Amino acid sequence: MNASVAPVVIDALIRRGETVATAESLTAGLVCAALTEVPGSSAAVRGGLVVYATELKATLAGVDPDLLATRGAVDPEVAAQLAAGARTRCGADWGIGLTGVAGPGGQDGVPPGTVHLGLAGPGVSITRELRLSGDRAAVRAGSAEAALLLLAEQIT
Repeated sequence: MNASVAPVVIDALIRRGETVATAESLTAGLVCAALTEVPGSSAAVRGGLVVYATELKATLAGVDPDLLATRGAVDPEVAAQLAAGARTRCGADWGIGLTGVAGPGGQDGVPPGTVHLGLAGPGVSITRELRLSGDRAAVRAGSAEAALLLLAEQIT
């Protein structure tokens, strides 16, 4: 992962007086970990939810259980609801949500490398689909970096 993205995000959040929280599935906390490696990040990072199991997406992050039942966990609307849930449940200005398939195999007919990002913030709700290649570690790292870049696009 490009280590220079996290400091830029933290600096921008602090300058703006804003905070961020995450709800992460396939990355299992990598985004929050990258952010909190930055000195002074406690001024901007509220926390994160690791919602690896599908039912935790509903119970911890507030994703609609009917959506999960009908469309599955790897879906753009799930990513949007994860982002909104992180924002609401952690009391942050910005929420980042990630769901996808890191591999090596697919999940529910979704091929490995398929990732959905969600970003929720003041007047903002964005989803982005990624098709990443490489092994599990590469997909997870690429997902985390893309999530930080998505937030950076909105605040820098």
